[in-house]
Amino acid sequence: MAHAHTEDHFDICIIGSGSGNSIIDERFDDRSIALVDRGVGEDLWFGGTCLNVGCIPTKMMVVPATMAATPEHARRLGVDLHLDGVDLGALQRRVFGRTDGISRSGLSWRESSRNVTVLREAAAFVDERTLQVGHRTITADQFVIAAGSRPRALAAAGLDDPDLAGMIHTSETILRVRQLPDRLVVVGGGVEAIEFGHIFASLGSRVTLVNRSDRLLRRIDGEIAARATQLAAEHFAVRLNQRLSSVEPAERGGLLLRFVDPSDTEYRYNTDALLVVTGRVPNGDQLAVDRAGVDVDEAGFVVVDEHQRTSREHIWALGDVCDHHLLKHVANAQARVVQHNLLHPDEPIARPAEPVPQAIFGQPPVLTVGATEEALREAGTEYVKVVQPYDTVAYGWALDDRTSFVKLLVDPATRLLLGAGVIGPEAPELGQLLVAAMSFGIDVGTMARGQYWAHPELAEVVENALLAAAAECEGAR
Repeated sequence: MAHAHTEDHFDICIIGSGSGNSIIDERFDDRSIALVDRGVGEDLWFGGTCLNVGCIPTKMMVVPATMAATPEHARRLGVDLHLDGVDLGALQRRVFGRTDGISRSGLSWRESSRNVTVLREAAAFVDERTLQVGHRTITADQFVIAAGSRPRALAAAGLDDPDLAGMIHTSETILRVRQLPDRLVVVGGGVEAIEFGHIFASLGSRVTLVNRSDRLLRRIDGEIAARATQLAAEHFAVRLNQRLSSVEPAERGGLLLRFVDPSDTEYRYNTDALLVVTGRVPNGDQLAVDRAGVDVDEAGFVVVDEHQRTSREHIWALGDVCDHHLLKHVANAQARVVQHNLLHPDEPIARPAEPVPQAIFGQPPVLTVGATEEALREAGTEYVKVVQPYDTVAYGWALDDRTSFVKLLVDPATRLLLGAGVIGPEAPELGQLLVAAMSFGIDVGTMARGQYWAHPELAEVVENALLAAAAECEGAR
């Protein structure tokens, strides 16, 4: 039976057009829905961060960037390749011709839905039942906060100078630059810094990555992060333990950047463009969720229970606005949970448990999942560790790979994986085998010997790591 509603009252209000948009299907045809989304990026694209400025366009740039970086590796294999050039405009037309088209068609399709009202202005809660959207006030029986996150702002003199705006970028603008910068300074040390450093260095920019701490990728396993830092430094300049203090126009054009280290020694860099990627912050504050009585944690993330319900029974949340992983596959899984719970309030389901993998598409790529060695050590958890280099299998020889490895951390009593990581070619695909083992509770011995491994595929390095871990567990008994 259709639910009666007024022009400004809805059964459900969904804030965010990324994973939140995927909740709406034909099962909601009898409900009035407001889909509120101002948009992301400078042009306020519809469809969320991943589609427009995040996962998808960056990976569509990573692929040609990796191709552009192959001549150096090919020379080690006796093949003489030459990179004749990169057509940035052609790359951008390929990437954004697809994503912008999906964004436009997605908006048009939603706006044509009989029971969905799309509101494309900034929004903020007035109280737990009321949302101000531009000049319009709406109410709803239930809300879904799927508003995502935004680039973290950095405090440094000159960063907000409007005369320098065209040379200062975030992840939301850098891929649409009109011209490939000859010199690019990347400030940050996380996933975005690694991936953008790889993209622009491979396409031809002289990249300098500057990070305020002493290593890159601080949130992942230290051994894998150290190798990633080492290999990044072979691909572009990496400077650690330096903090950006000021930005100003350079005398001969471009920017003059000043950094300081912990001893207050100053370092200066001249660059044509600056990319600041120092993390992301959830957008709950922009929505004034506190006015709705929605609790947030100390970092500003909306607090939810296992059903994705907030501290207000009729308000749900999903994705970056509430989850510290800041990963699209997590947001999608949570959207499916919210969708079910809206449809079946008397039979709620919980979000999937760990483990949550993360793929990093640098040069080389990385996948990590589960506990880090540092966390296990700090918790006093007993574990067996195996590090299996790629060059211990035939396909590793074929690649002439001397730096990549698989790392396993295993409970010696149960022989179940506690954590795992892969750094090297095809790491995300290889690592997914380990995610499967962890998710389905397959012990290392069964995973290794319970199936055929095609010889001489690269996945044999995972097989050998599993076999080595099984042997270590046997020896630990």
